[in-house]
Amino acid sequence: MAELKRLSESRDLTRIERIGAHSHIRGLGLDSSLEARDASEGMVGQLPARRAAGLILQLIRQGKIAGRAVLLAGQPGTGKTALAMGIAKSLGAETPFASVAASELFSLDLSKTEALTQAFRRAIGVRIKEEAEIIEGEVVEISIDRPLSAAAGSAAPSGATAPGKTGRLTLKTTDMETVYELGGKMIEALGKEKVQSGDVVALDKASGKVTKLGRSIGRSRDYDAVGPHTKFVKCPEGELQKRKEVVHCVTLHEIDVINSRTQGFLALFTGDTGEIRAEVREQIDTKVAEWREEGKAEIVPGVLFIDEVHMLDIECFSFLNRALENDMAPILVIATNRGITSIRGTNYRSPHGIPPDFLDRLLIITTQPYTEDDIRKILDIRCDEEDVEMSADAKVLLTKIGVETSLRYAIHLITSAALACQKRKGKVVEMEDISRVYQLFLDVKRSTQYLMEYQSQYMFNEVPGEADGNDAMQS
Repeated sequence: MAELKRLSESRDLTRIERIGAHSHIRGLGLDSSLEARDASEGMVGQLPARRAAGLILQLIRQGKIAGRAVLLAGQPGTGKTALAMGIAKSLGAETPFASVAASELFSLDLSKTEALTQAFRRAIGVRIKEEAEIIEGEVVEISIDRPLSAAAGSAAPSGATAPGKTGRLTLKTTDMETVYELGGKMIEALGKEKVQSGDVVALDKASGKVTKLGRSIGRSRDYDAVGPHTKFVKCPEGELQKRKEVVHCVTLHEIDVINSRTQGFLALFTGDTGEIRAEVREQIDTKVAEWREEGKAEIVPGVLFIDEVHMLDIECFSFLNRALENDMAPILVIATNRGITSIRGTNYRSPHGIPPDFLDRLLIITTQPYTEDDIRKILDIRCDEEDVEMSADAKVLLTKIGVETSLRYAIHLITSAALACQKRKGKVVEMEDISRVYQLFLDVKRSTQYLMEYQSQYMFNEVPGEADGNDAMQS
């Protein structure tokens, strides 16, 4: 059993430590004056694009860019998604950030406009304020009376229940001290938080929630040594019972789902949101507007990121044009790697596959190909992120491969080379490991060259010249 438990723990750990393509991004890497550092917070190079994204970030924080759209345009592998991730990380947890790929809209059971509406409302936050009665003070003493369950069980008749725990909690502030009687649920909550004498706690009277704020400064000399996470706070002043403002942050889409399904908030966990009626959304918008007027709530315009925006069709672009004019529209960030191409659903060609009237609404940020020095720095960061130790010569070779092929291909070779190193029982990835995986896995150029050489042996041969020769042989 112990072995099975250990195996399950190791599997959980592996799942937690999975590394994504952009898991090294921590922010935009800007200083206080919004100037981009050369390499910071996982971002490397692209200084003009990051400076522009920093200005957009400032406008988002000030709430002055609602209903606007930003286009990230550049070649594949130049960091467009990384820029969007950097914006999301810099905004913090308070600002909603919803991400969707344009191709997803065509594979959902929902209509395209409904899927876009839900994506828009996932990117609009509502900060709801309410007052709650809280008891806040320093714990002087906790005494819990545990009944003798065995004796009670033998003496009590079969239908009776054994008495629960009871106890007393003594709390104080600088001005007063009070003793509270405790029930079973409150004792359990205090036990979960490991509250003891000398802790400063806050108790929610309505829900019974216990929050440990820290350890009282007056009791800081009780122990010779304390853990690094121990926080010392002052003993609260005034009365024990106070009315405090509590803030809850939810998105408009979450409110929609809760009010449109019989199972309420449980629908959020099942994922079965389905189509939401326009009447429900209108009622919610009216209610949220009332809360805003009364000062109970405020709107937090978030960010909606749509990748591969050239995959949207003309109907979706028409919907986006109208949706951006709404009072509660989020900031729209879109990305594409296409040049002048056809607008999906029409025969017209346009820059980036986007209609001209929608392009006119966009602030366009372009990304440039990475330099050799940038590629080296990115590979260093990825080696640290993937916990791969690589020699200097191997990094030089990998950088050269990245310049000649693509950055993405070079990044893919890092873990592959580490596995090849493990196979020969080495600890540091060397040039031979890079060479081995380079021969095993083809990049796009070598794969295309191989196809051109052996195209006649593949099915449905369509290389010009080959087809004519085959027809002549058959005749």
